[in-house]
Amino acid sequence: MDVSDLIDPLNPAQREAVTAPLGHALVLAGAGSGKTRVLTHRAAWLVRVEGATPWNLLAVTFTNKAAAEMRGRIEQLLGLSGSGMWVGTFHGLSHRLLRLHWQEAGLPQGFQILDSEDQRRLVKRVMRDLEVDENRWPVRQLQGFINARKDAGERPEDLDTGDPYSGQMARVYTAYESACRSAGVVDFAELMLRTVEMLQNHLELLGHYRRRFRHVLVDEFQDTNGIQYEWLKLLAGPESDVFIVGDDDQSIYGWRGARVENLQRFREDYSNTRVLRLEQNYRSTSTILEAANTLIARNSDRLGKKLWTEGEQGEPIALYAAFNEQDEARFVVERLMAMVEEYGLARRDIAILYRSNAQSRTFEEALLARRIPYRVYGGLRFFERAEIKDALAYLRLIANRDDSAALERIINTPTRGIGNRTLEAIRLAARDQDVSLWAAARGLVENRGVLPARAANSLRAFLELIDGLAAESADLDLADRLETVLERSGLRGHVGKDRSERAQDKLENLDELITAARSFEQDATIEEGMDTLTAFLAHAALEAGEGQAGAWEDCVQLMTLHSAKGLEFPVVFLAGLEEGLFPHRMSVEEPGRLEEERRLAYVGITRARQRLLITYAERRRLHGRDEFGIASRFIRELPPGLIDEVRARFSVTGPDAAGGGLGDGVIPEAEFNLGERVQHSRFGEGVVLDCEGSGPNARIQVNFDEVGAKWLVAAYANLERA
Repeated sequence: MDVSDLIDPLNPAQREAVTAPLGHALVLAGAGSGKTRVLTHRAAWLVRVEGATPWNLLAVTFTNKAAAEMRGRIEQLLGLSGSGMWVGTFHGLSHRLLRLHWQEAGLPQGFQILDSEDQRRLVKRVMRDLEVDENRWPVRQLQGFINARKDAGERPEDLDTGDPYSGQMARVYTAYESACRSAGVVDFAELMLRTVEMLQNHLELLGHYRRRFRHVLVDEFQDTNGIQYEWLKLLAGPESDVFIVGDDDQSIYGWRGARVENLQRFREDYSNTRVLRLEQNYRSTSTILEAANTLIARNSDRLGKKLWTEGEQGEPIALYAAFNEQDEARFVVERLMAMVEEYGLARRDIAILYRSNAQSRTFEEALLARRIPYRVYGGLRFFERAEIKDALAYLRLIANRDDSAALERIINTPTRGIGNRTLEAIRLAARDQDVSLWAAARGLVENRGVLPARAANSLRAFLELIDGLAAESADLDLADRLETVLERSGLRGHVGKDRSERAQDKLENLDELITAARSFEQDATIEEGMDTLTAFLAHAALEAGEGQAGAWEDCVQLMTLHSAKGLEFPVVFLAGLEEGLFPHRMSVEEPGRLEEERRLAYVGITRARQRLLITYAERRRLHGRDEFGIASRFIRELPPGLIDEVRARFSVTGPDAAGGGLGDGVIPEAEFNLGERVQHSRFGEGVVLDCEGSGPNARIQVNFDEVGAKWLVAAYANLERA
């Protein structure tokens, strides 16, 4: 039997994994080591060499895209299509089982699946029926609780209801399940749990699938949660040949339920598991791999592997200590422009990675200023994010009560008892009277009896809130005004009601909006006759209106580190490596989180193929305040010999120091940073933008708050730190 097409393209470690004897196998596949090739070639090997049929194979992964790619590659290797092989995601395969066996699952034949938004609406309706206060019990928090319990394999009756918190949660969970049964619907998490329960309760059905799926293959095993592990263990049984591929060093989704310990658990539950390692990397230079290996070696309880390559050593890792976040963005943008112009790199070959969504703003502004197309991968541009638009809507309504779009957006955000009926009454009155929604709402409140008393009181409270915010914040500067609005409106509390990663992201975005407001007030040139608030709102609208580049365009890629998993780029900028930012400050408070943050850094480093550039800011404006940061421990944990420190400092030197002979006109030698705020005796305060030359012939470009950008001869600059 000729199987050269299966084994010839493989390196020795890959070949060992593909041709391993039948039994249980755990393949530890490092980043860029060809794990998908091993998985697909193993499936083809089972059919062509071990006598399995495609009907006997069950292959599981996490995304529909990955499942389609896996199926296509296996069928290509087998020279067939429509093979009867089951390849899909955990949820997709569960859905298939429930459709086939809806009676055993206790579901109606035509059951429907709720998406996340439909589920949220149903939870909200259940809470309303139970008279649960949404201000105390946020809808999304309860939705997340229900999904987390299902992912852990728990029904309401499994919960400890001894305290008021758990009791209320279980009460809503119970009523929600009842509502789902009445409507004949299931949510996403229910697919897995219902399948596990069905197989546990119908042993003949379970036996049928265990006999059928003699060979089970699983990709990205480190990302499995509790219910997915139980699902797999149940279907595979003790007799099946289970072949799993994973990387404990790339387990970065603990915050959404993934359990890296499932890799160790698999070895305990399946005796005589063969452990194989794929360590040869086909992606990155040896410098990048050595840095990644050294960093991740600090994590304990690893199964252990060390990436290596036969490729080139590559350039050192560039490390830039920026003066502040503007200087960081300037450095990144100038470097990537140079790479595009000098080396002919496509913009799509360059990625800027960061820990928090809020960090994208300064990079977006710097890229827009240079007219460089970019795309925020897997997310929205800063000014397009919902919480940012909500905050700006409050400011818009304060600035102009007749802004009906702003009023409609935030009249019930946070929830304040103004429902759709009240809003429809306002719209109808506005249309009939040809006035704004604000004027119509004012009229409805003043005309007693038009609205039910409860609705009228809620609407009156909202109108008074906006008037009060306008009066209270009128004399404050822009950033303090925004801070007042976020606190008094309840928006900050509404966004941060739970400690989830998503809520933390939104809070950080609101903090970044305050930073943006303070920077705008300090640095922007405001047209005559326009107040600062109006100018800032116009700036935000224009920024949001720019529109990011289409997926097909050649554009720089911006993304969080979580979004970057599975991707690779010739050039990677890893930005914002400061203590408290990355690793995130919350990681020191929760057991195991610091190690997951280190794995996230490992993922970021191993996205780079040829060049890796790391940046951090010595001073960063957070929550409207300047905070002095220190380099992340992850930088200190990299081998010093692999790092090339880049400093964009320059000296302003007095003419006498260079032999200028101007006597008392000596300016002591001083170092300034690009992005630093300076004071000039004539032009006032400004920000250092650029420099040319050195010594007395150097020129410095400063963007002054009052007079705009000017070039100054360094020897006569009369500059000092602001």
